[in-house]
Amino acid sequence: MAAVRKLQGDSKFTFNLLSNKTFSFLKDWNTSQLLMKWSMLGRITAQAFNFDQFFQPYQKDDFVRDFFSDPCVVSNLKVADTPGKWRTLDTKVTKVKADLIPCTRVSMALFDPLYSDGILRATGHIRKCFDEFYGDFDELRKMLILEDSENYEIISQVDREEFLFRLFKHFCLGGSLCQYEDVIGPYIETTKSVYKDMVSVQKDPETKGINVISTVFKVSAYNDSGMCYPATKDHEQTFAYLVVDPLKRHVYVLYNCFGVGLMSATDTDKPHT
Repeated sequence: MAAVRKLQGDSKFTFNLLSNKTFSFLKDWNTSQLLMKWSMLGRITAQAFNFDQFFQPYQKDDFVRDFFSDPCVVSNLKVADTPGKWRTLDTKVTKVKADLIPCTRVSMALFDPLYSDGILRATGHIRKCFDEFYGDFDELRKMLILEDSENYEIISQVDREEFLFRLFKHFCLGGSLCQYEDVIGPYIETTKSVYKDMVSVQKDPETKGINVISTVFKVSAYNDSGMCYPATKDHEQTFAYLVVDPLKRHVYVLYNCFGVGLMSATDTDKPHT
């Protein structure tokens, strides 16, 4: 890859923290109340960095490797410590993993099947059920995590890979002490809010349609001791996404570490504001 860079005249990506960038979902009181209920408050955060180089999606590996080796990133990238308390990465990364996440949706139509296939009542209430392993359960979580669920296939595998659906699933499953919703609305609205915060769109001058221009990577990083980011232990609800806007040359980090969240929205620390 280094040889390819040299031949193409590409330069190394360098990054700067955009400390004044705010994300509305982290500042909104109602969203904070929901994150607290879902045991994610104080464990989820977002940050913004910029970069000066031209970016193309094929540069994924170089971009992510440069991101985790950049001194500004290493000294500013947040990692969860205790709920509501953050430390910075501050370690030498020796290996990175980056998966390209499809991100094409510009509406919430992906979730329309939930309203017509027995998962929700007409009122938007989530149908309850019982599972031998999970005990008291509901049809929404059953569809999300059990492949043998009769409703699993109402969302195609292609759509399940979409960044929009991944966000929805993360919020539905929550943290260690998640209190699950009885209605679908809070999950949908929070997903929409975070998606709008993270993803950039552009109007096509010819078709007049709206297209996503962001590129999304799910990332992890390793040092000499093993995985160090987003945490030292792997969990489906521990995640870090890099969302790259190639026009603004911004990269947004969406991070969550599975565990017990803050019990009060007033306990959120200053980096969230």
